[in-house]
Amino acid sequence: MNTSNTWEEKLAPLLLKYKHKKHPLDYQNLYQLMIMVILSAQDSDANINKVAPALFEMYPNLETLSVSSIDALVPYISKVRNFGTKASWIIEIAQTLKEDKNIPLTMEELTSLKGIGRKSANVIMREMKSPAEGIIADLHVIRVAPRIGLVNETKDGNKVEKQLMQVLSEEIWGEIGMAISFLGREICRPTNPKCNQCPINAHCNYFNTLKN
Repeated sequence: MNTSNTWEEKLAPLLLKYKHKKHPLDYQNLYQLMIMVILSAQDSDANINKVAPALFEMYPNLETLSVSSIDALVPYISKVRNFGTKASWIIEIAQTLKEDKNIPLTMEELTSLKGIGRKSANVIMREMKSPAEGIIADLHVIRVAPRIGLVNETKDGNKVEKQLMQVLSEEIWGEIGMAISFLGREICRPTNPKCNQCPINAHCNYFNTLKN
């Protein structure tokens, strides 16, 4: 693993390309974002975007969800993976928070809610421009960060996040995870990555291995 202390400099073109780019989940407010992030676990953003319009037409806020039930919610999310479990989480959250204004924006409070782990909390906080308390480590980051040489390979998102937090300055925590995620979605694909289009290929272990 490259342990250079100039990663901020090396990753600057990546941040320039993707900084503040909206998450692919097509949300309109914090309430929608939170629900969609919960639903997106082990599912695709594209699928959640398809489900969302009817769901939010029926349940426009936490107040409407809080007086609903798992059985009533399920038909609106039945095409989502693990919909039964997610329905129970969402109803419990709605009954706990009751109103949209009570949705928290700190790591400790968000991760105390069912169905929201560190990755989900980091996404919510990033999109709402809250001060970063960690780094987004989604499936794309878990795959791409070791390929670049930023971290040691592991399938554990929390371990990837911890390594990234040790290597990178806190100043870029809020944006760098999503920037790496976008890189993985658009350029650094699992197979046939478009290395020539990568803004940081000069510093990438994988690309440099290909050249040798």
